[in-house]
Amino acid sequence: MNAILEGIKLQKEKLNEVKRIVVKAGTSSLTDDDSRLDVGKIAKLVSEVMSQKRQGRTPILVSSGAIGAGLGKLGITKRTTSVHELQAAAAVGQGHLMQTYEFFFNNYEQPVAQILLTKNDFTNPERYQNMRKALEVLLNWGVIPIVNENDTVATEEIKVGDNDTLAAQVSLGVEADLLVILTDVDGLYTGNPDESPDNKLVRVVEEVTPEVESWASRAGKGFGGMYTKVQAAKLLSSKGITTLIVNSNEQDAINKVLKGQVGTMFLPQGEEKQ
Repeated sequence: MNAILEGIKLQKEKLNEVKRIVVKAGTSSLTDDDSRLDVGKIAKLVSEVMSQKRQGRTPILVSSGAIGAGLGKLGITKRTTSVHELQAAAAVGQGHLMQTYEFFFNNYEQPVAQILLTKNDFTNPERYQNMRKALEVLLNWGVIPIVNENDTVATEEIKVGDNDTLAAQVSLGVEADLLVILTDVDGLYTGNPDESPDNKLVRVVEEVTPEVESWASRAGKGFGGMYTKVQAAKLLSSKGITTLIVNSNEQDAINKVLKGQVGTMFLPQGEEKQ
């Protein structure tokens, strides 16, 4: 037990040395209850991302919200189930989303770039290398990439699936030290805490076991979409990359989760990234 606690303490200390950090913001972290972009939430996110850059880290942002932003801008209050309508909403929303990001990043004189990807960009070796090189150039230029799935053209065959998976794949592609997933719950629970007080917040996950995966499943689809987040953490853990999950509503969320004060930390299991 002492060895485990010592390992956890060491991992928390190593978070201070993190340089390249991927931050994934889910739709709930960007929009209001009517699916419209919440400028207050985006201003907070931009402020926290810039805080990481001022501390000498290199941030990459993986952002959801395009479909919700498009529906909100068009005044469509009921989410459609039509694939083509969702793709069209994404086309409207991507521009609105980037315009909003640019407005707030411009307050810091920070250039940003939009990167829209599909599954082919990760499975086709040539496209994968092109993506990696383009991202590396942007990072060397001091630009913050804002990555999203290209929902306007993505079909079932070429869809990454969800932005938790996308964030994990981007983390591998840019050789990140850390993935921070911002969501609307405090972290991974052993089940939905609204259903039972016995379901507790898990602060540290040493290994993503079947039991851990079952906790995410029991939490329910509406409770932070936790299963895909755990799967993303499992993938990165096997590659030696730490994943942190934290509530985006927490004040100074990214700094607090890096200090181990809030959220859930998934310890790396594989060989650490050199």
